[in-house]
Amino acid sequence: MLYGQDTTVNIKLQKAITSLIDQYSQAREKRDTALLKTILTQDVDQLVSTGEWRIGLNAAVEGMMKSSAASPGVRTLHIEKIRSISPSAAIVDCRYEIQNADGTARKMWSTFMVIAEKKTWKIMAIRNMLPAPNN
Repeated sequence: MLYGQDTTVNIKLQKAITSLIDQYSQAREKRDTALLKTILTQDVDQLVSTGEWRIGLNAAVEGMMKSSAASPGVRTLHIEKIRSISPSAAIVDCRYEIQNADGTARKMWSTFMVIAEKKTWKIMAIRNMLPAPNN
């Protein structure tokens, strides 16, 4: 007999992962490289909406800082769904908005793969996507 994987997220896990995504958002907003380096794994990878890959901690942090400088604005992540893959791994889907100084907003999706590394939740992968028109 086969059993499906339990993908439910308990309150403790939800709070820990929500805190991690909030820390990421704050680090991006404040351009806090020290915080980013504590919440991203060494082998983090990021695919941004332009199609650029950032592989490894240094490339990811450097790219994030350049992106924040080139596209200033208030960045907001709204968690839509957390799916547990195992007790130490989860997928987090977020709506990602950058509120530009001119009042316009850039609306995207971000998916985070997060893992518990030595009992501390960290981001190991980020995928940013532009939604199809009218979404």
